Amino acid sequence: MGGVFKALSDPTRREILKLLRDGDKTAGEIAEQFEMSKPAISKHLDILRGAELVSWEKQGQYRMYSINLTVLQGALSEFMNVFEKENGHEK
Repeated sequence: MGGVFKALSDPTRREILKLLRDGDKTAGEIAEQFEMSKPAISKHLDILRGAELVSWEKQGQYRMYSINLTVLQGALSEFMNVFEKENGHEK
């Protein structure tokens, strides 16, 4: 869970996830949306992949990135469980 929240702590990575929410994109299509170098975007994508928030698939000469909502939902659910009360008492 910690890796997910560390990845989400950066606004650029959150913007990348928002872009991917609308559909799969290549690294180039993602990079076009930012005023930073392609290597910088690649580093952000690597961090998101390391946290398993995105995955990629090779399509020809391109890598097609997609969001992994299952991991995000799992981390958020786990986080919310920290604050749940069980029978009137905190867990």
